[in-house]
Amino acid sequence: MRVVIAGGHGQVALRLERLLAARGEQVAGIIRRPEQASDLQAAGAAPVVCDLESATVGEVAGHLKAASAVVFAAGAGAGSQFARKDTVDRGAAVMFADAAEAAGVRRFVMVSAMRVDQEPSEGTDPGFAAYLRAKGAADADIRARSGLDWTILRPGRLTNDPGTGLVTLAESTGRADVTRDDVAAVLVGLLHTPGTARRTLELIGGSTPVNEAVAQAAG
Repeated sequence: MRVVIAGGHGQVALRLERLLAARGEQVAGIIRRPEQASDLQAAGAAPVVCDLESATVGEVAGHLKAASAVVFAAGAGAGSQFARKDTVDRGAAVMFADAAEAAGVRRFVMVSAMRVDQEPSEGTDPGFAAYLRAKGAADADIRARSGLDWTILRPGRLTNDPGTGLVTLAESTGRADVTRDDVAAVLVGLLHTPGTARRTLELIGGSTPVNEAVAQAAG
């Protein structure tokens, strides 16, 4: 399997790259800044410098040729301006999906967030509300595509605690924490489980081993 990850320098993405590389699989990470390349190489991934906010669909599709699957794990970040919530969290995700279709890559895994299918509640921080709306719009776009075998993963609040290998993965889990280690492990499982295609799944820490949880989600 060759996997290309958008947002390849993110905390979850770097963990995912290490896991995939340890399995002997080919993995590439799309990054915006050349100085991030060494971190990807240390994780076992090939760095691809490409700014998803300015690149064309054709340019990105060129990077996805011969890929078995792609993962969108990019994000504007907590301190970004409102406009970048739209250009990255929505716009780049939609463009990346366009590029996957253009390159003939059907398997598409989206790292999303909880509560993005509903309007943010009154009093929500404006920046976070913009983020939720952008992620919701991106998810809706991807779920409407018949040309992708998509899976949307919505983790709970992310922590840097060591992974436990035990999770709850379901259409609805309720809100709770989950480690970035465990998110990455679940992403590996989803990539290798075609039966999870066209599923939107929430993920939190739990009591079910990752492989078992993914198998259950596949039905």
